[in-house]
Amino acid sequence: MTPRRHALRDDQWDHIKDLLPDRPGHVGVTARDNRLFVEAVIDRYRSGIPWRDLSARFGDFRVVHTRFSRWARGGVWQRVFEHLAADADNEYAVLDSTIVRAHQHRAGAQKKGEQAIGRSKGGLSTKIHARTDALGNPTGFYLTGGRASDLVGADYLLVGLEAEALLADKAYDADERVLEVLKASGTVAVIPPKRNRLVQREYDKELYKARHLIENCFSTIKQFRAIATRHDKLARNFLAGVHLASACILLN
Repeated sequence: MTPRRHALRDDQWDHIKDLLPDRPGHVGVTARDNRLFVEAVIDRYRSGIPWRDLSARFGDFRVVHTRFSRWARGGVWQRVFEHLAADADNEYAVLDSTIVRAHQHRAGAQKKGEQAIGRSKGGLSTKIHARTDALGNPTGFYLTGGRASDLVGADYLLVGLEAEALLADKAYDADERVLEVLKASGTVAVIPPKRNRLVQREYDKELYKARHLIENCFSTIKQFRAIATRHDKLARNFLAGVHLASACILLN
């Protein structure tokens, strides 16, 4: 029998099934098939289709979407991702951001708040701030509108950083918000200095070459088409999709 496209392998499912709500023996109503539901969500984010275009084998698309949103609101997808990312290689971490365009029909929720969508020269966009470990595996995310400074993501992603060194580009060469925070935690800053610094800092140029790992990570995440172009109105749901895509990467 040919494996279903975007389906989880048995070993992958065994790795996460006990982290999910609605499982047998869990308090509350037991879902008919947690695995089928999770695969429906993966299929939607991987292919980038509207929820209503989900295959009929997944059941009523409205039920799938409602349940996905409930799990996003409850932090389920984030907990699964953080569980898989806990075994990180902390020799060094890499910090960066990437911008994704927001589909024009996904801006309707802005009345409920910014929803991490900003208008820039290229149109509506969202900036995904990310941190990876020394293997290039994702370990943390933060969302802002596309015009936000990279330092906004650093304010969030540097909290609790355990890596021996941090690799980042010149956008993170900020004394108070980055360099002093790293020094206080005993983390070596591998960040090129900006040209306008009166005193040019030294940094490990050989180690800095490993910064490409986070670019590879972004490239892999954007293979999920509903991430490469934002298809969610709510920032909460889009971030849940990013966590789900990253969990799939960590399961491979």
